[in-house]
Amino acid sequence: MVLYRDEDGFVPVHQVVRQAAGESADKRYLRLERLREMGHKLRRPEADFLRDNIYELRVSLGGVHYRILYFFHGAVAASHGLAKERVVPPKEIDRAVKRKKRFEANPAKHTYEEA
Repeated sequence: MVLYRDEDGFVPVHQVVRQAAGESADKRYLRLERLREMGHKLRRPEADFLRDNIYELRVSLGGVHYRILYFFHGAVAASHGLAKERVVPPKEIDRAVKRKKRFEANPAKHTYEEA
């Protein structure tokens, strides 16, 4: 799986995944692994299409809904993560769309590959 990296080297997905602890972190890593394995075949309740070729990876625990936004560019490229209430805010989808465009313009510059 490829993770999006900003120009300064910051990897936004790490913010939501690595800040988690215990069962929450385990569920997020498990969901990312399922996405890596299944790609486009992953469906609700684990993943869903939002808009503009942006998808959400869905993880819920203790009433908190975590989302990792991602897109496809050959492989899966994860944009960033957030905690949400009912819907993913449009500004977060817009952020993922901008990151997707930057990534497509220069994949080498914006690629962080997990080992």
